[in-house]
Amino acid sequence: MAATLLRRCWSVPVVLLAALAALLMVAPTPAHADPEGGTKTLRDALESAAKGHLEATAKLNASKKRQVQLRDTLKQAQADAARMQGQVQVTAGRAYRYGRVTTMTLLLNSSSPDAFLDRMARLDAMAQLDGRALADYRRAVNTTKAAQQAITREIAEQEKQVEILARKKKEAELALASVGGGRVAGGFIDVNSPLAKPAPRNSDGSWPKESCTVDDPTTGGCITPRLLNSYRQARSVGFTHFTSCFSERSSGEHPRGRACDFSSNKSTFRTSAATGSDKTYGDRLAAYFVKNASRLGVMYVIWFRQIWLPNTGWRSYSGSGSASAAHTNHVHLSVL
Repeated sequence: MAATLLRRCWSVPVVLLAALAALLMVAPTPAHADPEGGTKTLRDALESAAKGHLEATAKLNASKKRQVQLRDTLKQAQADAARMQGQVQVTAGRAYRYGRVTTMTLLLNSSSPDAFLDRMARLDAMAQLDGRALADYRRAVNTTKAAQQAITREIAEQEKQVEILARKKKEAELALASVGGGRVAGGFIDVNSPLAKPAPRNSDGSWPKESCTVDDPTTGGCITPRLLNSYRQARSVGFTHFTSCFSERSSGEHPRGRACDFSSNKSTFRTSAATGSDKTYGDRLAAYFVKNASRLGVMYVIWFRQIWLPNTGWRSYSGSGSASAAHTNHVHLSVL
């Protein structure tokens, strides 16, 4: 009897442990879409191409802005030099005619000490005016030369950035071509998409480096401030369907807090391709991110077997298997 009771006492925790193990095996994991599609090598290549394009674009725009400022400086310096040239010629002529006036000359030509002092004062004032005129003219000429040289450097910088843009575009095209990513007609574009509030940039127009430092409102993880801005801006104009951003993965942008999956369905990631109003929602959301790419720091957008990059536009891009892999049930957004 005692042995039977003992066996029963031991059997209770064993049964509980078995039940707990079973629950852990079937417990649902946090909902998120499949990985971004393609291989890690492909994603790295696309990131490099998109990031390089955006950085080169920022530098090109900054250089063009500096060139405009330099041309204004050059124009003003040339005008100053031309205006002062007549005064400089007068100063040069006076120096040629009268030469260097000595104290003895002044004394000999002065009828009295008062006349000497008066003439001395007038000549000193004249010399000061002549000196300032010459210094101002020299400064204007030097500014003109410096501005011309700086403009030449900016032109070279712009040519360099244009070459980088062309190279990064080619890299993106080759990476996509390796998985059959050809150009598509139209893509997802909507000129009537609302404008988003821009994310902060550096003073030179480049994007500041950010890490996963703010709470992700869609999961218990973290995202970057720039991605949070994109998420909030999208929701502020009505894109409020189910979304999942941070997730633990072996690669891609999600574990770095730089990507969100926006479901086309209101409440979950469905296992089939979006249709009807869900498809329309995804089309509009993808177009919204493209319209605001330069404001939000968009690296790429994937939706319905297509991918958009800033240097290639919409291209075919299809994962194999599920609707999540093909991105037909959610819009994927990656930001810098």
